[in-house]
Order: sequence, then C-alpha cells, then structure tokens
Amino acid sequence: MPASRSAPRTAPRRAAPILALAAALALGVPGLVPSATAHVPHASSADVYVSPTGSDSGDGTARHPVNSLPRARDLARGRAAHQTADLTIHLAPGTYRTDEPLELDARDSGRNGHRIIWQGAGAGATVISGGRKVEGWQPVPGRPGFWSAPAPQGLGDTRQLYVGGVRGQRARGEVPVGLTVTDTGYTATSDAIAHWRHPSDAEFVYTSGEALWNVERNGLGQWTEPRCPIASAKGTAITMAQPCWDNSNKRVEFPDRPGRTVSMVGPGKLTNNGKASYVENAYELLDQPGEWYLDRTAHTVYYLPRQGEDPRNADIEAASAEKLLDGHGTATAPLHDVAFQGLQFSYATWLTPSGPEGFSEIQAGYTITGTKGWATQGLCGFTPGGTCPFASWTKMPGNVSFSYARDIDISDSTFAHLGAAGLELGAGTTNSTVRTTVFTDISGNGMEIGGVDGKTPASGIEVTDNHLYALPREFHGGVGILNGYTRHNTIAHNQLDHLGYSAISMGWGGWPDKIGSPATPNPSHDNAVRDNLVFDYMQLLDDGGGVYTQGLTGTSMADGEKVTGNVIHDQWGLGKSVYTDNGCTYETVQGNVLYGAAYANVAGRHTDYRDKLGNNDPTLIKDNWWEEGTADGDSKGLVTTGNHIMATLADVPPDVLAGAGIEPAYRSVLDRTTQAVSVPDAPARVATSTAGADALYATFNPTYADGASPLTGYTAHALRPDGTEAATADITAADFKRQAYVRVGRLDAAEGPFRVVVTARNAHGESAPSPASAPLAPTAAVALPGAPTGVRARAGSGAVTVAWTPPAATGDAKVIGYRITVSDGRIVEVTGRDALVTQPSAKGMFRVVGGLAPRAAYGFTVAAVTGAGVGPEVAVRGTTSADG
Repeated sequence: MPASRSAPRTAPRRAAPILALAAALALGVPGLVPSATAHVPHASSADVYVSPTGSDSGDGTARHPVNSLPRARDLARGRAAHQTADLTIHLAPGTYRTDEPLELDARDSGRNGHRIIWQGAGAGATVISGGRKVEGWQPVPGRPGFWSAPAPQGLGDTRQLYVGGVRGQRARGEVPVGLTVTDTGYTATSDAIAHWRHPSDAEFVYTSGEALWNVERNGLGQWTEPRCPIASAKGTAITMAQPCWDNSNKRVEFPDRPGRTVSMVGPGKLTNNGKASYVENAYELLDQPGEWYLDRTAHTVYYLPRQGEDPRNADIEAASAEKLLDGHGTATAPLHDVAFQGLQFSYATWLTPSGPEGFSEIQAGYTITGTKGWATQGLCGFTPGGTCPFASWTKMPGNVSFSYARDIDISDSTFAHLGAAGLELGAGTTNSTVRTTVFTDISGNGMEIGGVDGKTPASGIEVTDNHLYALPREFHGGVGILNGYTRHNTIAHNQLDHLGYSAISMGWGGWPDKIGSPATPNPSHDNAVRDNLVFDYMQLLDDGGGVYTQGLTGTSMADGEKVTGNVIHDQWGLGKSVYTDNGCTYETVQGNVLYGAAYANVAGRHTDYRDKLGNNDPTLIKDNWWEEGTADGDSKGLVTTGNHIMATLADVPPDVLAGAGIEPAYRSVLDRTTQAVSVPDAPARVATSTAGADALYATFNPTYADGASPLTGYTAHALRPDGTEAATADITAADFKRQAYVRVGRLDAAEGPFRVVVTARNAHGESAPSPASAPLAPTAAVALPGAPTGVRARAGSGAVTVAWTPPAATGDAKVIGYRITVSDGRIVEVTGRDALVTQPSAKGMFRVVGGLAPRAAYGFTVAAVTGAGVGPEVAVRGTTSADG
C-alpha cells in the first residue's frame, strides 16, 4: 500500500460458475426454476405462462403456454383488468429471440396496488436475446484457418459477434498508410485503403488517455475514444463520414479564448494531427484469432477461431436487435408496478456509430450529433442558435430502457453481451429499484439513470447490491453507472471492478466555471453514493475517478450529494478516488476509505462563480481514511476536517471495510457469471522507453476483460522492423500491477528500432497481441533524472504522507520510480503506474510512510529513478501527531 500499493483487494471478484438452481416451481411447466435469491410468486389463475416450445395459439395457461413475449404481454393486459393479486408472467428456461423490443406502456401496469411480474428461471436460464445464430460454417479456400458462413436471414449489420458466449473482436489493425488531415478527411501516402473490399465499412478509432513515453494520445480528451467511419476512399483521398467528421473537428471555440471550446469539454478537433490509433472492421485486417468481419455486400461472416474453437460446433450469435425491452409511459399515464426477476438480457447491438453520426464523444458515452451539432448542440447561451440546456448532448441509448415509469423493480437478473448501454432508467422514471443484478460484457455504460436534456428528472431510484465489472468493451469512455440530473437517488452496496474508465459518474453541466461562469442550473438534489466497493478501475483511459461528480448537486450542503462509506482502491489511470470536477457544489465526502490513486484521493477545488466573493464551491471532506494527507482547514468553503492518514488497512476500523460492497445476504451475486472461460482480451496503449544500450522498458494498459479467469501474466515481444521477434520478457500480473513496466533486454540496437506488442495470459491461454508501440531503439545515453520539486511532509499519527512533484523529463530521462529514504534507516522503493504517468503530466505524487512513533520528528528524502540510476535527493522533515 504506502510504497508499492500491493495491499490485497478488500473483496475480490469471484469467477466461479453459477450453481445449479435447486428447485422447480410446481406450476405445471417442467424445468421452470427460480433464481437463487428471487422472490417466487404464488400461482394465480390469472398468471400467464410462456415457453420457447409453446405456441401463441395457446391460452397461456401452464398446460398451454404461449411462445412470444408480446403475446404474453397482451394476455396479461386482458387478465389484469380486475387484478386482486400480483399477476406473474412465468418464463420457462430457454432463449426468447426478438427482432423488435418488447414494448410496454401504461396498459401493462399493475392494477389496484398489485404488480405485473415478469418471472424468469434465473439469469443464464431465461435469456431475452436480440441475437441471430450464425450457422453453416465452412473453411475459406486459400485462407488457412479462416472460416465463413452465410449471414443470418434479416441481419443487415452488426457490431458484435459472440462465439460460445465470448465476445469476438471486429477485425482491427494499424492504419496501413500515413495520413494528412484535410477538411473532409485525409490524404493518404498510398492508395492501399482504396483497394480494400469495402473501405466504407471501416472506421478509425482515436484512443486517448494521458501521454506517456512514446504512446500517442489521440481523440478528444484523455477520457474519450471517439470513432468515425470512412465514407469513401478513392486513390489517396479518404473522405470521412459526415457529420461525424465535422462534429469531431469543428467544435466552436471562443473567439477571445483560443483553444477553449464553447462546449468547454475537450479540444476543438482531434488531437495529434488527427492521427487514428487504429482502424477497425475491414476484411484486410482479419489476422488474429478471435477476429471477425461481416461482409454486408456478400452477406457473409468471416471468423478466425481462437485455439480450440470449432465454428461448426459452437453457438455463434450475431447481435441484431438494437433494443430488447422498451418500457415507456407518459407524464400523465406512466408505466407502473412492474417487476422483472431472474432474466438475462443479451445479444443486442447499436448501429448508430456505424453510420454517418459515428461516435463523436464528449464524455461518458455522450456524443455530439446532427449536421450542425458542432455549432449548436447543447451550446445554450454561448452561440447563436445553441440548443438548451447547456451540455444537452446525445446520450448513448440503453438496450433495455424505461422512461416515464414508476415502481419498476429489476432484480436477480443479468445484463451481458450488449452493444450499447445495458440499462437506461430515463426521463420521468421514479421510485424504482435495481438490485442483485449483474452488468458485464457491455459495449458502453453499464447503467444510465436520468438525463441532462431538461426533461423530467429521474427520482427515487435505488441501485443496490449489484455487481458491475469487465466493461465497457467497445466505447471505452463509458462508465459503470452514469447518473445525470436526478433527485433522491441512492447508489449503495454495489461492487464495481475491472473498468476501463470511471466507476460511478454523477451530475453534469459544471464546465462554465472554466470561463468564470456558474454551473448550469439543474434539478439535482438529495442523491447518495454510499457503501460501494470500487477497485481496479480506469484501466484504459484517464482523468476520471472512482466516484466522479461535476455540476450543482443540490441547493445547500443539506440536500447536496453525499459520498459516504465507500471503499475505493487500485486506480490505474491518472485521476482521483473521488473527483469533484468543474462546478461540483454542495458535495459531502465523508467516511470513505481511499487508497491506491494517482494523483489525489479527493481533489478538484473550483471557484464558486455564483457570486463575486472569490469563494470555492462549498465542499465537505470529512473523516475519511486516505493516503493524500491534506491538512484540516477551511479554504473559502472547501472544508477538510478529521481525515486519517492510513498506512495499511489495519489503520481502518474493520466495520468500515466490512460495510462496503455487496451486503452479506446477497453476495451470491458475485458467483453469478454468464462469461464463458476464454483467453483474455489483449492489453492496450503500449509505450516504450529506453533502458540502456540493449534494453527497452515497456508499459501498457492492463487487460480488464480477463476471460472469466484471473490473469496470470503478460509477455512483451520486441519486434524488428521486418516484424520478426528479437526478444521477449515475461512478468506476472501481480508484479506488473506493482511495477507497471517490464524490461525487454538482450536487444541489438543495430537491429532496431523495435516495436513492442504485449500478450496477456490466464489459465485458459494467451490473448491476441496488442496493437504495437511506436518504434524505438535502445541507447546507452540514458540520463539521470532531475530532482523532484515541492517536496513536503503531511503528518498523521504514526504515519506521514510524503508528497512531491516529479522532475521535468529531459531527453531520455524518463522516470520509472522513486526512492524515499527515512531517517530511521528505511528505504522505500516507489513504483506503480502513477510513478510513470505523473512526470509527463506534471501531476503530484504521494506515498505514506507508516510505522512511525507519535509526536516524533523524522527526516525524509525523495529521489527519482531512471534506467541510468537514482537522481539527486530532496529532503523534508515532518513531525507525527499524537495517537488518535
């Protein structure tokens, strides 16, 4: 923890398969079983029975079940007219395939104080699927290892293919040509892309994140990964799809503030001269096991199997439907009193990013859309014709969605293998619950609550005892739980782990403080984020947090947002445990356990521009256990008081640790998985730095989709310019988590420069290789680093937080760690991702030194480390406080 941050997880994610369900309902439908924790309703004469082997000509009784969900809905409508008890729609085990969403409206509500219950047999047993089976696989002549099959009837397009329940990777690879940006796209250095089968199928992907070593930072901000399709390629002219291209490159800037967009979120155009990180969805890129491509013109699916897969015998599903369930009422006639239990929602897609809109991301899956979106969308009051309210950009849809609905209950279910957001509780949703449910293998946001478009806010939503993990899988700027402008919502006792970006994102519209204006007024108040367990997050992108909040959270400290009792640890990307971003006003951060963050546990002081007094946004940071160690004080409304520096988890009261995460009675949700065991996903964003005359250091973003089998290690492969392998280096997953880099040695500099690719492995096998790093050759002229600056000691009882700012990078003097010496004779080696990424970003570093006597003076020195050795030391002294 303090130095190496190798403390164990507070509550590890379990990967055991779900236990067989124990008992069948004695209701006349063979094999119908409840989920492990589901409420089993009593049978009623009005109940409706559904089975994949039923017939819609049946009467929906236990002996004559119907076959389709719409038919079951229609029967329930008629039977609920005089409802005197809960009416249950019993869904027998099996797969219910749908091309169109199950539409529910006010007519499908419970009556007379009773509910309509859609009761499945348990996640994995009762599956509502938008997929189409891909069958008839044959080897591709002349392409050893390749297989093809006719696309299923009715499948016009898809972005997802699953083999035996494992997500495939759309064929991807490096952009094979050099690109120069033009007004309409690019001029390429050759006509290679124009000779592809279908250039207009392909899309460029712009991965961002912080700059580090020689890794590229593309995109529209460190927290984004936009995508734009190719419209056409003729000769060396590549024309990009509109309006995606303009929405990503013409964002309006203030005329008197060069570089500041009117949206105030990210740059005005794609960074790094518009360079794409990679290109996806072309037959010519199909070269790695697990990759696939749909040739829409030839109506053919191509697949390169992973080791051990036989497409002829596998269940291969192409996601087809874009929505599985759409529950919508109106403000005067809401859908209400409906429950969904023991169901799995799977195999839905989202095709908007494949069309002209592309995916011009702003943040957390929100995008700019429309032909003039770049000039007007959400720019209320700041540009002529700007639409209102400010920041009302386009939200990613949910594959399951509700709006103007109340008293909706979702429990003991699973949202997996989905292509947009998993669940959307949208405008006007009130007094509803999501509990004991799993969200995983979702392309974008796991769950979305409310919106930011000025419509009726969601309120009274309780999200409790759910497990969200291994997401987002495609739109990597997505978050676990996205909460917009809402009221009286509670997000409590959930576990969120193995996430590409932030875990929980709250609020919106605070960015005007960047130009000295107050945050956008909004209806939010009385929201709580409490007692959640968050770990292994921000594993791909940066500038986020375990709990990220911005904008006005209420009207006072009394009704502002409360972030309490959470345990948040092991952040990978650069950010904060609890991030109070622009305009975050009236937030209380209290009683949390926060460690393993870079570069702050709680941070984001902002001026309150609602008056001219120069105060900060009112915020209370109280009684947390953390490593940051900021002293008590009142900085113009930013109050910090009673926090405890923690050196180990033993410094935290056991009941505080035990109180976070899924409650004991519901922890079987951690054992529930729909993920078939497979090789892990490949790592991402590989960067290299020189380590001397014959070696390179390699770092990369770790794999967070581990194939339902814990990662055991990684292998870095150094490749010569001709693609042959020059050397490899292995590192265990635990050592990489602690150290954040691997040394690849025994290189002959004359054979370089070298590119590095990385593979991940688990008990099931090895991943496909990552995209390659930029080329680099070793050099013997590695310099010692400069001295850290701003070194200071923040004292606690028995522990001191030592904080500093990294030295500026000079040539090859890239920091790989730090060394703290203590006057009691100890030497503390500081490693980890923050040690690497804080130097180019000039962000602060800190570590806790524990085991100190109370009320005692100590001396500390801090020195940076490069491949050449240890640089100059900077000294500081600190005196610990009294016990307690």
